[in-house]
Amino acid sequence: METLHNETTISLAQLLAHWQGHRGLTRRVIDAFPEDQLFSHTIGGMRTFKELTMELNSMGATGAHGIATGEWKELNKLPGAAELDVNPKTKEGILRLWDWSTDYINNVWPQVHPTRLQETDKAYGQWEGPVWWLLYYFIDNEVHHRGQGYVYLRSLGIEPPPFWDR
Repeated sequence: METLHNETTISLAQLLAHWQGHRGLTRRVIDAFPEDQLFSHTIGGMRTFKELTMELNSMGATGAHGIATGEWKELNKLPGAAELDVNPKTKEGILRLWDWSTDYINNVWPQVHPTRLQETDKAYGQWEGPVWWLLYYFIDNEVHHRGQGYVYLRSLGIEPPPFWDR
C-alpha cells in the first residue's frame, strides 16, 4: 500500500481563513476611502487605490480558480462572471466585485486537493513555481497594496482600520 506523504503543516481551511482575513481587512480599507479620493489620490507616482484594488480583484478569484483547477483565466472568463462589471466606476461597484470574488474564492476552494500546493504551475502563463508559493504571492501582494492604501488614508487624515483586525 502506498502512503501519501503530506508535508502540509497548515490545513487548506486554515489557509483559506488566513487569505479571507486579509481580504476582509482590505475590503474595510477600500470602504474607508472617500469615493473621489479612491479614484484620484496618489502620492509619489504610485497608482490610485482604485487601480491597486482592481489588480487585487483581478487576482483573487482567478488565483483561487487557478489553484483549484490549474486553469488560469481572466476574471470575466470565470464561471458566473459574464455579467460582472470588471471595470467599475464607483466605490460601490468595486466593493460589489470584491464581494463576488470573495464568494467565488470560498466556492472554488473546496476543489483544491491537498497535494496541489506542492505541485508546480505557471500562473497566468508568466509566474512559475510551487502552488503554495503562488498563493503566498497573492496574499503578499494584497498586503503590500493594502499598505499603500494605509498611507493614502493617513495622508487624507483618515484613520485606517487596525491592521491586526483580520
